Amino acid sequence: MGIEEKKMSLITKLLVVGLVCGVLGGGYGLYLFNMPHRDVQAVAVFAELDASILVAEFLNDANTANEKYLDATGESKVLLVSGVVDNIEIDGIDQKVILLKNSGDQAGVSCTFTLETNAKADKIQVGESISVKGVIRSGAEIDTDFDLVEDVILEKCDIVK
Repeated sequence: MGIEEKKMSLITKLLVVGLVCGVLGGGYGLYLFNMPHRDVQAVAVFAELDASILVAEFLNDANTANEKYLDATGESKVLLVSGVVDNIEIDGIDQKVILLKNSGDQAGVSCTFTLETNAKADKIQVGESISVKGVIRSGAEIDTDFDLVEDVILEKCDIVK
């Protein structure tokens, strides 16, 4: 076998391996894309707590709070958080975002609803006490260098009566 034939044989093998990897990667990507989303509202609540307590846990020791509220795979446990509505906004994809924060607290709990649960949040008013079921996206933080405060972020939220 000549050098040219060896090059062609090597190129063919590399193309076949690349094609197989591409097909396997594409198949896995389709599997992940079509996998059903987590139905947070159908899952039992892990803990019920006040927004101020949740914020304080993350500000006091974020690692301990993460261990408490995340399972072994890193998924957030489902929480029922109660608090006073401080602010209501709509994000870039028309989801309601309600901030639960008591006066005097450094940070609050920002609750992002889904397009399916937005309607339940329509009648909520600033100053009202509510309970929200959702999962944690991130915990509260204070950046003293820039004097910034990050709220706890709950997502996939819904009002619980």
